[in-house]
Amino acid sequence: MNTSDLPSGSFRAERRVLEIQTKLHRWANDDPHRRFDDLYNLVCDPAFLAMAWERVAGNKGARSAGVDGMTVTFVRERIGEARFLAELREQLKSRSFRPVPVRERMIPKPGSPRKRRRLGIPSVTDRVVQASLKLVLEPIFEADFAPCSYGFRPNRRAHDAMAETRFLASKTYEWVLEGDITACFDEISHSALMDRVRARIGDKHVLALVKAFLKAGILTEVGTSKETVTGTPQGGILSPLLSNVALSVLDEHFVKAPGGPQSTTKQRWTRRQKGLPNYRLIRYADDFVILVSGTRAHAEALLPEVAEVLSTVGLRLSEEKTLITHIDEGLDFLGWRIQRHQKRGTDRQYVYNYPAKKALRSVKAKTKALCRMNVSLPLAVLLHRLNQVLRGWAAYFRPGVSARAFQYLRMIVWRQVFGWLRRKHLGTGWKELRRRYCDGGWWPHDGDVVLFNPGSVVTTRYRPRGTTIPSPWPSTI
Repeated sequence: MNTSDLPSGSFRAERRVLEIQTKLHRWANDDPHRRFDDLYNLVCDPAFLAMAWERVAGNKGARSAGVDGMTVTFVRERIGEARFLAELREQLKSRSFRPVPVRERMIPKPGSPRKRRRLGIPSVTDRVVQASLKLVLEPIFEADFAPCSYGFRPNRRAHDAMAETRFLASKTYEWVLEGDITACFDEISHSALMDRVRARIGDKHVLALVKAFLKAGILTEVGTSKETVTGTPQGGILSPLLSNVALSVLDEHFVKAPGGPQSTTKQRWTRRQKGLPNYRLIRYADDFVILVSGTRAHAEALLPEVAEVLSTVGLRLSEEKTLITHIDEGLDFLGWRIQRHQKRGTDRQYVYNYPAKKALRSVKAKTKALCRMNVSLPLAVLLHRLNQVLRGWAAYFRPGVSARAFQYLRMIVWRQVFGWLRRKHLGTGWKELRRRYCDGGWWPHDGDVVLFNPGSVVTTRYRPRGTTIPSPWPSTI
């Protein structure tokens, strides 16, 4: 493929990238064994670099600097986007580009504030190159990924994984193996990962670039350098794609297994008549569940099998956190509680999904931390920050049986806000606070800024899409 000068305008660059991605995806679909050569010039292509820059600049992490101290704003104001991309392209074409170590930042683990996990922050230059690499590699590997994988993939979301789990559990898949991988992003074997990348990529320069990012190293918080012998540091743009490439070994195993999704209805029925189980894997990044239509013994028999499959890419199952549960006992998956209950007023049972207690504790902790902010600030500042958290949380948990959780959160946030107001106005009575901030009512606001009411959110149902999820690369443009 020949590359040209930077197309004028982001629309032309985006269209060119989409056209090339569509071709790559179509070729990969047509020939599952094809190895792609001559891809490095696409990574250097001005349109791909321009699109990569837009994605990096539009990301929330644009304000974070890598080990070189440069941010997106610094590049724009001191260097200029055109000059920055031109110099970067010249480095790539001359093969002089070298990734620098990522800057380590230890952040609280979601749901476990006392535990911390490592986040690697690459430099802006490395982020742009990684984004360009992802634009080239993603259409190829997407042709190989199984429908049971939902994490960090285009047009797929956590709701798809939740809905598929609920749908299957409402049928005969009542036993669940809740898998937990020990330090997944830190322990992926580089050699095993590169072998899986080489199965599709034949361009030695692209392979060298991917390996260079894997071996770039880490600059720790205390200022020491650390080699990366295994793993793909969380925080890099390319890391989610590479982790999916490694973890797809699990998808492929269960897709092809007898009693898996490729089995016909008759084959699955025959297996059950013979006392054999059927399986369905649902994976979101490193979180996965295996639903079993069979007995607890069938689910327990999967443990050594899963451990053996994961060991091929250097990963281990956590013995403490990997659980086997029945749908009547329920499971927590991606923030949701999925459990079978008896419907009120009837003798019928249904599988419901609603916010897990852990998710409620997490959002309560966030709003409580916000309500500890300086009471000398206007109420509008507090409401703005609270509304961002509440709207995002309610939007995520809207497709479920979440009305009771929303009403509970409404009560908690109301108490927290009024606690903040009473600390702000010591000695002021309820009547005066309501007159000043609620217009005599009970719901607080400051001018045009009104506290978001989670209890007003109308819940919906999210239908499982399964294999009908559309591809981002249409057959024709």
